[in-house]
Amino acid sequence: MSSPKFSFELFPPRTPEGVAKLPQVICELATARPDYFSVTYGAGGSNQNGTYETLLTVVKHCGIEAAPHLTCVGSTRAHIAALLDRYREAGVKRIVALRGDLPAGMDTASGSASGLGEFGYANELVSFIREQHGAAFHIAVAAYPEMHPQAAGPGVDFDNFRRKVEAGADSAITQLFYNADAYFDFMERCAKAGLRIPVIPGIMPITNTASAVRFCSGCGADLPRWVRLRLEELKEDKAAVVEFGLGVVTRLCETLLKNGAPGLHFYTINQSEPTLRLWERLGLGVTA
Repeated sequence: MSSPKFSFELFPPRTPEGVAKLPQVICELATARPDYFSVTYGAGGSNQNGTYETLLTVVKHCGIEAAPHLTCVGSTRAHIAALLDRYREAGVKRIVALRGDLPAGMDTASGSASGLGEFGYANELVSFIREQHGAAFHIAVAAYPEMHPQAAGPGVDFDNFRRKVEAGADSAITQLFYNADAYFDFMERCAKAGLRIPVIPGIMPITNTASAVRFCSGCGADLPRWVRLRLEELKEDKAAVVEFGLGVVTRLCETLLKNGAPGLHFYTINQSEPTLRLWERLGLGVTA
């Protein structure tokens, strides 16, 4: 069995202050020697240029591999082809291929993708990348152990994941979750379906009560009742919330790694301290 892989996610800063702070955050996170940084598409899927600039910042400041998110909803084949060429010329070897956020008011729970542009779903994007560039890129896709919030049901959502794997995905990164059983159940379903790609758990540090509730509500993730109640009880004591959250997420990560998870993908929210504290608590250390 190969060694676990660890990665950190960044997003294109939305403010001048965020842009100025980003190089320091990257350098601090780079001390943990992650396998790569991923860079999201931008707020609401609107800022591919921001992704590219963030990508260049990663490469410039630490030399660690960077993987841009590439979303296809509302886009054209020509536009996606140009972005892929641009990334390949920049030396990118890894792409996170996603459908992306839907336009306001649009819902595909019924299964219809009309009006979404030339690509309706992420599996179509994966197929297109393979058609255009063969095996030049490692393609990671999204996985939802607790079901995508817009899916019609768990079975439909799992079928969507299967199509991405069959289209040529090399690995998957999960949505954040705090219930390890949801991940293990998902992996059992993958095994029964013959889907063998690595599925990396997505890990979100807990540092703020309101943020934890908001993130989980937004993506359909379960925040266990006991965790929610404790966070509500502690919410006026920031240090206590941080310490409690660190314990909860540390135990989650330990359980995942002990039971075969092939690595961890940390959602940093462009902050180094919460992820590095979690990294230290897990005893992952710094490789030379």
